[in-house]
Amino acid sequence: MSASGGTKAIVAALAANLAIAVAKFVAFLFSGSSSMLAESVHSLADSGNQALLLLGGKKAQREATPQHPFGYGRERYIYAFLVSIVLFTVGGMFAIYEGIEKIEEPHPIEAWYWPVGVLLFAIIAESFSFRTAITESNELRGRQTWTQFIRRAKAPELPVVLLEDFGALVGLVLALGGVGLALATGNGVWDGIGTLCIGALLIVIAIILAAETKSLLLGEAAGTEEIEKINAALVDGVTVTRVIHMRTLHLGPEELLVAAKIAVEHDETASQVAHAIDAAEARIREAVPIARVIYLEPDIYRPEAAAK
Repeated sequence: MSASGGTKAIVAALAANLAIAVAKFVAFLFSGSSSMLAESVHSLADSGNQALLLLGGKKAQREATPQHPFGYGRERYIYAFLVSIVLFTVGGMFAIYEGIEKIEEPHPIEAWYWPVGVLLFAIIAESFSFRTAITESNELRGRQTWTQFIRRAKAPELPVVLLEDFGALVGLVLALGGVGLALATGNGVWDGIGTLCIGALLIVIAIILAAETKSLLLGEAAGTEEIEKINAALVDGVTVTRVIHMRTLHLGPEELLVAAKIAVEHDETASQVAHAIDAAEARIREAVPIARVIYLEPDIYRPEAAAK
């Protein structure tokens, strides 16, 4: 996985979530809080998700084969999609189930200092993980808003970690609120309500992740900036006079396919056209280094044909 895959952010999130999952489960055993059980499963699911992202990054590095001539770059999208499924089923649905059960059969929280102490510790640990993800994302985000970055990022790992860490922090606040209200009122129903809120939050995040990774799996074009650079690099004004039409497709986060029909002068020889195509490919790779696979078709520009 390249640096843009956010490996540092993934490892930081994995370490934080493993420690937090153990702490939350211990707090559940001592207190009986359903919010703590839901949060421990949430952290365990997040840990599994980060392991999936690392595995996807490793598998995506395999060399292309005759059966997969464009390589395995999209493995990263597949594993990111699996993350959304795990978050929905293991995290969200379990929390919903646990919350409903606690509302139907509430019981007071015992040893309150365990869940409160662990939640405060978890908030601090998750904040450090979230800060790492934000720092790494800012290197790639540029002037985009956070919403634009999550929607447009071609590498799925950082948006996944950002949303998971954000969801974890909100979930911890919800759990702390549920436990606090249950302790203040002596009514365990509040603990169940907090658990339900955590489940609903996880399901919403899982749906957002699924929608974004589905778009990547279907195949997304290069960004507007990259397309403009490729167009400018193709035309030299001598042999290549214009781009008739062009298609781009991400084969992976750092691998772009470019296919274009370009207009050449009608009196150019085959040798001149071949040299012009080689030069155009070199200009594209210099302008957009992730353009790894390039197919250029020379043609004579005819307005009526181009319109079709």
